[in-house]
Amino acid sequence: MSNINKRTYHSETRHLQAAQTRCRILKAAKTLFEHDGFESVTIEKLAQSAKVSAPTIYGLFQSKRGVLRALMDEALAADHYEALVKSIKQEKSAAGRLLIAAKISRQMYDAERAQMDIFRGAAVLAPEFKELEKEREQRRYKRQEATIKIMAKEKSLLKCLSVSKARDILWAFTGRDMYRMFVVEQGWRSDEYESWLTQILIKTLIGSNQ
Repeated sequence: MSNINKRTYHSETRHLQAAQTRCRILKAAKTLFEHDGFESVTIEKLAQSAKVSAPTIYGLFQSKRGVLRALMDEALAADHYEALVKSIKQEKSAAGRLLIAAKISRQMYDAERAQMDIFRGAAVLAPEFKELEKEREQRRYKRQEATIKIMAKEKSLLKCLSVSKARDILWAFTGRDMYRMFVVEQGWRSDEYESWLTQILIKTLIGSNQ
């Protein structure tokens, strides 16, 4: 085996081992956060449960907050999420874009649902979680900007709506709290939530019954 092939092999092996270690840490973290609460779990306790060293966790995630961020971000696979976002930009009709926006919300929060108890507990117990959630919401708000700007350019938004108000409406209706109240608290099926969200976005933003 050549030196290049050896280096490639060892590099691929290290990446695989790192991915497996990361997965093991996140699995252990999810269990501990659910059972003990976010604030009660220390890096040392997590390291013991995942059978890794504390420096390994710091090296991969930087902090306990970083571990929680990874759990939140991995609820819906990044490549699948990006594919949905890309499909909005490719969609030709305003109603179609809003339908996809509703689908993104439904799929994202369905994927997060098993972890929502962790997130709510963390929000109450750990002040730093609020900053993390704020970061995520700002990122979501920014990503939705392109959709609204396209609709404003093609003049499909209701005339009474400014771009900033339209962005606010899209951001608010597609938020996690709306999903939680309807699906988790009131027992709506996910497809009912998605259908309702699609219709409310269409009626509120473009005034169409499509």
